[in-house]
Amino acid sequence: MTATALLVMDVQRAVVARYPDPDYLPRLRRAVDAAREAGLPIIHVGVGFRPGAPEIDPRNRMFGQLAGRPASPAAELGMQAHPDVAPAEGDIVVVKRRVSAFAGSDLEMVLRAQGIGHLVLTGIATSGVVLSTLRQAADLDFTLTVLADACLDNDPEVHRVLTEKIFPMQAEVLAVDEWVAHRAGGA
Repeated sequence: MTATALLVMDVQRAVVARYPDPDYLPRLRRAVDAAREAGLPIIHVGVGFRPGAPEIDPRNRMFGQLAGRPASPAAELGMQAHPDVAPAEGDIVVVKRRVSAFAGSDLEMVLRAQGIGHLVLTGIATSGVVLSTLRQAADLDFTLTVLADACLDNDPEVHRVLTEKIFPMQAEVLAVDEWVAHRAGGA
């Protein structure tokens, strides 16, 4: 049996601030707490860059405006994990350089080294990190579960189409309460 890990992706202060939903963090916290109680590894994945962002090509449509900009205390604070779901001692933290949790990170190495073959995906945004990570993880032969209500997108219709029509082709899609009740303890 392969090990399961919960991925908490892009739940950083600056990201959460752009996706206002007062119910999101409590739902996500419920999934994190259930994973912790079940002894599942929790992997926090966030985007980050070196000072001056030398990893970014100015032509990159998503991150290009950050290229060459000096780091600031406010920007560094914004890239920290949101305190409601911040990493606890023993959690793994992975820094990525693009949209997918695998892009420019050591995530695959960490997963393989820990014998993790089943990923439970959560994060912001459904149409960003969750979609990109799901597609790459599926191509890497990971078993996948998406906690639909522990993912968030500014466009509810995009979120619905992804979680109801696209993601089920490559992952089991569950609500947090359903996963907590049926999967967390036996995942």
